[in-house]
Parts: sequence; C-alpha cells; structure tokens
Amino acid sequence: MSFAQLGGESTYQFLNLISSPRQAALGGKIITNFDYDVTEALYNPASINADMHNQVALNYSSYLGGISYGTAAYAYTWDRRIQTFHFGVTYINYGEFDGYDLNGVSTGAFSGNEVALSFGYNYNIPFTDFYIGANAKVITSLLEQYNSIGGAVDIGVMYINERLDFHAALTVRNLGTQFKTYAGRNEPLPFEVNFGMSQTLEYIPLRWHLTLENLQQWPIGVSNPARATSDLSGNQTEEKVSFFNNALRHLILGAELWPDKGFNLRFGYNFRRSEELRILDQRNFSGLSFGVGLKLNKMKLSYTHARYTASANTSFFGLQIDLN
Repeated sequence: MSFAQLGGESTYQFLNLISSPRQAALGGKIITNFDYDVTEALYNPASINADMHNQVALNYSSYLGGISYGTAAYAYTWDRRIQTFHFGVTYINYGEFDGYDLNGVSTGAFSGNEVALSFGYNYNIPFTDFYIGANAKVITSLLEQYNSIGGAVDIGVMYINERLDFHAALTVRNLGTQFKTYAGRNEPLPFEVNFGMSQTLEYIPLRWHLTLENLQQWPIGVSNPARATSDLSGNQTEEKVSFFNNALRHLILGAELWPDKGFNLRFGYNFRRSEELRILDQRNFSGLSFGVGLKLNKMKLSYTHARYTASANTSFFGLQIDLN
C-alpha cells in the first residue's frame, strides 16, 4: 500500500489549475463571482451571466519549473434573459525534455502539452434565486510519444441574494472518462467537489470569499516523511495530521477591495498549499497571494503574484476586452 499527494491520483491534472489572475489572487478555486469576469465560468458554469456578453479574456502564467499555461474565454448572450453561452480553452505546455534510453544513449528532445476545449450554458430556475450551469469539455493530451483523448462535464449551482449581496455556490468538476488512453490503461479524471460563499460588506468596499475545496476526499492530509522526529534512541515518530489540520487544508480565504471600481486590490490565503509546502523552522509565507486589477476604458488588466516556496513563486497575467 502506498500514499501520495492528490496530484498523483488521476490524469489531466491541469484541469484543476487556477484559471485566472483574479482567482489566483483570491487563493484559487473561487466559484462565487457573478459579474463581468468571463474566465470565472471555466471553474463554475453557474456563474455565466449576461454581463459577460461579448467579453473575451486571455490569461497566462509562467508556472513552476519552466511550465507555461493559460486560459482563454468568451461569452455571447443570444437572449438577455437566459440565453448566454460560454466558450473556453485551457492549455498547458510542459516544455522540452532530453530523452535517453535504458543505456543512457540520447534519443533526442521531446515535449508535452495538454488542451481542454469547453462549452458552457447557465439557466436561472424560474421565480428563484438559484442558477444552474454545465460545461462540456473535450480534452487532448500529448506526452512524448503517448497521447490521450478524454471528455468531462462540470456542473455548478449558485444561490444569489441580491438584498444581502451574498453568493453561495457548489461545483462538481471533471465528471468524465478517457476515450483514448495513453498505453491501454484507463485512468480516472481529477474529480473535485468545491463549495464557496462570498459577500460584499455593507459599509466597507470589500468582498470576502470562503471556499472549501476537495470535499470529495477526507482526510486530505498525508504525513510528510521529512517532518518525522527522532528521540535520543533513534526511534522515529511520523508527523501526525490532526483532525483540525485536515479541516484547515480544505479552506481557502480571499478578499477583494473595491470590487466594483476601476482599481482592485486582491488578497488570498490557501491553507493546503501553505501546509504542504511549509519548511520546518523557516518562514517562507507559502500559500499567500496578492493581485491587482485595473480597468482602462474597455480593457481590464490583472496581475497576481502567488507564493509557493522560498525558491518557487509564480506570476499570473490577464487581459479582458469588452467587444461591445
């Protein structure tokens, strides 16, 4: 029997990467924004709305280890009541690698990349404050000489209380399968269940966000062998992940200052990222993220800096253009 992190249990892991700088700044996996942000629908199709009409967004990140990935999104409203459609692309490029055979002889360079195309639709349940939406995704993956094709569906539900400016949402992501496997073995997709809440404060121009991620799995924490302790006799005791620590690893907190203005400040803290990348006896601020948003006429620019470890930070860049 063996144990690993969440990242080693399924294929197409890029599907659950952060989809935009705004989402990254708020800690990741934010599912309760219901506004102009057309990229939001890549994570929660229930957020598709008429304010996204003719908005196109392009997002890019120079990720860890030379990996680059990004997203693109567009929405079109056919009927301002219910007929808004969403189109999205998520891609990741793992860069170039040097290949060798079992004898150490060079076989040349190879690369790897993955792409997901999505189509989404949202529907307001008549006479209620509930919205339901779905994304259908086609996934392609090329890793050296191996390739795979798959399909998945995301389902989202959102409740909006306009009087309190309070949103709550639930998403079930990546329900699907591989149509073509890499080498004859069918692997599961990175299934994920998330729940979120957010609200704009009455007297302060700030919107808080709370997200509970990976609700489909408990416990989410695994003891880290590097944190085992030894007594004077050399006996080792592995790290104990408590119930409270497991609960915190499901939590993401975020805040956006001046969410409805032309300039925004965004902050986030991801407890799981902080705990899993924490280095003993060293303060490295893993899990923190900070971002800004700026509106210039019909363009919205976003930038986010996210902290992973002392030697691994990443930046996210985003541009949204109003084509109306």
